Amino acid sequence: MTATIIDGKAFAATVRGKVAEHVARLKADHGITPGLAVVLVGEDPASQVYVRSKGKMTVEVGMNSYEHKLPAETSEADLLALIEQLNTDPAVHGILVQLPLPGHLNEDLVINSIDPAKDVDGFHISNVGLLATGQKAMVPCTPLGCLMMLRHHHGSLSGLEAVVIGRSNIVGKPMAQLLLRDSCTVTIAHSRTKNIEEVVKRADIVVAAVGRPEMVTGDWIKPGATVIDVGINRVEGRNGLLGDCHFDSCVEVAGAITPVPGGVGPMTIACLLANTLTACSRANGLAEPEGLTA
Repeated sequence: MTATIIDGKAFAATVRGKVAEHVARLKADHGITPGLAVVLVGEDPASQVYVRSKGKMTVEVGMNSYEHKLPAETSEADLLALIEQLNTDPAVHGILVQLPLPGHLNEDLVINSIDPAKDVDGFHISNVGLLATGQKAMVPCTPLGCLMMLRHHHGSLSGLEAVVIGRSNIVGKPMAQLLLRDSCTVTIAHSRTKNIEEVVKRADIVVAAVGRPEMVTGDWIKPGATVIDVGINRVEGRNGLLGDCHFDSCVEVAGAITPVPGGVGPMTIACLLANTLTACSRANGLAEPEGLTA
């Protein structure tokens, strides 16, 4: 058996196309243009690349892009003042503070100062609680992208057994909550899980988000299972990026698998745009975009 490759790059392009269609209708029917504000503090090279890419794609789908680049020594008070300004700006529907922040800034305090309705990263404690209790929330972009790809591949996820490897607040925990909402039976495995190989081998769906290069090998995978590899790892002496799954062995056993790169990664920015559209629709009392939310 050789697995179907789930092309995240192509799927993300489709999602961005749907977002662009909805944005065009918002403009034509209601005179509304969704706006995304991205705040970058400091000059982290990777963060600068991400912010440029986000800004470019925001404009490409017809949204307004507002970039705020602040020096690394920016005080917490000044950063919080900017966020409050964006919270009250009716032209801004989504706010993203690029992480990591410089060490003198309290990330939790900063994230929780964002209006939860504009928190398009889905990291605010209110959105975390709403998701956990099955209520309407802004959902973290990477798990949302994984969910979209799983729904597209499987149709219904009801009754499937899923194992999420990793318990981070950014991917692992919200991914488990989303799978539960779609009526999966969900296990969260992590570095302390005993007999983790046997736990993973039960799963119809494996989401690997543990941050360990090529940790999951083909002999962990149930034949025909769907494998979503969230890992993005750089290893000295190895070319390119490595996932959390050993692709060559997993692809021989799985029914479907996402590659690294070109799998989950492109979906994250696509879902950021989808979340901004959703936030704009909710703010204006309009129907949420079908197929672009959790």
